[in-house]
Amino acid sequence: MITSKVKAWILGVCILMPTVVSGAEVAQWNVFETSFESAKTYTNAFVEIEVDVIFKQGETQWKVPAFWCGGGKWTVRFAPPVQGEFTCRVECSDKANPDLNGHEQAFRVAAYTGDNPLLKHGFLKVSADKRHFEHADGTPFFWLGDTWWKGLCDRITWEGFQQLTADRKAKGFNVVQIIGGGPYPDEPLFDDRWKNEGGMPYAKDFERLNPAYFDYADRRIRHLVDNGMVPAMVGGWGWNTSCISNETIGGRERWFFRHWRYLIARYGAYPVVWIVAGEMRHPYLNELTKYVRDNDPYKHLIAMHPPGVPEMQSGRKVVLNEALVDFDFLQTAHNEWASAPITVSQVTMSYSKTPPMPVVNGEVTYEWHKNQSRHDLQRFMFWTCLLNGAAGHTYGAGGIWQMNTETVHGSTAYETIPWHVAMHYPGSAQLGLGKKLLEEYPWWRFEPHPEWVEPHSTTLLEPHAGWYDNHQKWAELKGRWDLPYAAGIAGEVRFIYIPGNNDYQLTAPSVMNLEPGVNYRAFLFDPIWGKRIDLGPVVKIKPADEYHPPQLPSPQDWVLVLEKVK
Repeated sequence: MITSKVKAWILGVCILMPTVVSGAEVAQWNVFETSFESAKTYTNAFVEIEVDVIFKQGETQWKVPAFWCGGGKWTVRFAPPVQGEFTCRVECSDKANPDLNGHEQAFRVAAYTGDNPLLKHGFLKVSADKRHFEHADGTPFFWLGDTWWKGLCDRITWEGFQQLTADRKAKGFNVVQIIGGGPYPDEPLFDDRWKNEGGMPYAKDFERLNPAYFDYADRRIRHLVDNGMVPAMVGGWGWNTSCISNETIGGRERWFFRHWRYLIARYGAYPVVWIVAGEMRHPYLNELTKYVRDNDPYKHLIAMHPPGVPEMQSGRKVVLNEALVDFDFLQTAHNEWASAPITVSQVTMSYSKTPPMPVVNGEVTYEWHKNQSRHDLQRFMFWTCLLNGAAGHTYGAGGIWQMNTETVHGSTAYETIPWHVAMHYPGSAQLGLGKKLLEEYPWWRFEPHPEWVEPHSTTLLEPHAGWYDNHQKWAELKGRWDLPYAAGIAGEVRFIYIPGNNDYQLTAPSVMNLEPGVNYRAFLFDPIWGKRIDLGPVVKIKPADEYHPPQLPSPQDWVLVLEKVK
């Protein structure tokens, strides 16, 4: 007779990325998965017990939470960060359950031989200079995100999800911001529009989890990873705080903590980024962020999505202890061109805050949101954020963030355009062109240099340890946002973004303070179509070592690039 202990291990080991394979060997950074069956039953397993698996290699160990799959089944997923021989042992908070305590298994981890950059180079971390992201092996990672907040609901079908993934991958996107089964923005609690093919994620008391919802979510999250795209998963939206408002500080029974444990267990073995909550203010938000950090065995990047109100546009400011987040995730308004000065002032203030931390503008003026904010504004936001020191940028499209169809929408207060139409907005392709150009250079070494161009826009790049009112300071400086911006590497390469205007002619700015003894060649880059116009060798005007480019071809925005002649 096969005992329940033996049965748990006969269920075996499987490798989930990129395909499912049986056996006791897994590639580094891929997912090792095994399941356990309990003969003992529980009234509500999601609430009553916790199951962990201890993975060991030599003297190093990882405590990985397992997730309840329904019935008496628990599954654990583990992404081994190193090669070699491993063992694992299951343990449970219910020490009287013989099926979920003490069983051990050994397996081997080999080198990954595929070409998926997320598996080839490892999980993301912050660089040593605290300015950008890189993989575990030190390979720089250029964050170009897209906003799919409601991408796990069935308003976008599985076939549609694959189509949108292929489109974004082809354009150069490598991050998808998506809500992981928690409350959605702009939709009432337990609205039917939350459902996916498996139903609702939770029953209406938030006490009973529906594993079928997450079974279908698995397929989508795994598909993103298989296509080299990092899921930036949000625990839930803070507008619907009634589900947690009656919970006692310090109690382990709290739903949002259990929900985060489940997300860590189910998706932590993937190359994810954690966004603890969206637009949320709550007394235990600091404690919740610490809980995520303490219970994630991989120490994935953690950020907070801020409310976006004038005094709180920085995720770094949302938590009481800013050391709990790894990068400053910004939201800088949806007010079309009125968002421009807000964005420039917030990005530059966040970049210059000490100690340094990578900055990503994670939500700003989606393309055609409320039928405005077209592709010219999308380019402005991308280029001004990147040339003012951001570690990456997130795009959004009206219609996609809500996953609208022709007949079913998110909130109609915004837009009702279907996702498959919004997928083709030109801004998404144009940001991909910008990323492609920057990746031809060591972009991770770029620093803002407003003094390289004249005239130039106002920036708040002076180092500061404390926060201040950037809106007030901008007004005091009579800030300009519509003039050029410059960044690059001294003596090697300069990028100058020249915003467009509404006149028929756009005067090229002067490039200042060119280094003696360094010869440059220049070209203009059209950020709309990606075309380049060669301007030939840079002729310096003495004695100030200036360069005066020729008249710009049209009044659109341009990127002027000076690269050292080798």
